[in-house]
Amino acid sequence: MAGLNDDAQWIILMGFVISFSFFFLAMILNQSVVVGQTTAESVLDFPKNDIRDVRSVIIESAAIGDPSSVHNDIITISMSRKNAVVNYACVPAGCPNPYTINIHYNNGVTAYNETWLSP
Repeated sequence: MAGLNDDAQWIILMGFVISFSFFFLAMILNQSVVVGQTTAESVLDFPKNDIRDVRSVIIESAAIGDPSSVHNDIITISMSRKNAVVNYACVPAGCPNPYTINIHYNNGVTAYNETWLSP
């Protein structure tokens, strides 16, 4: 910049500063949009209703006193319709009163574990 006067050097220097600051702000804005998008997607991907449905069927089958009769059906239907691995166990076996049910749900994105205690 030897051939320019002092005013022109300041104008060029300020142009570089402004362009770098625009670039920096664009990078920050881009990252904040990506974080917001992935956060929203993770909330949408949480299968709340699927878990509620499976949970209610498991609890109802244990309440009638014969959870083993529908155990394989629940596992097969959840795998074929929702592509989710569902497994549960009644403790103590056969579910006499009082009992607990350990429920496991995993669809590849969400893993959910619950221990339900009978009233």
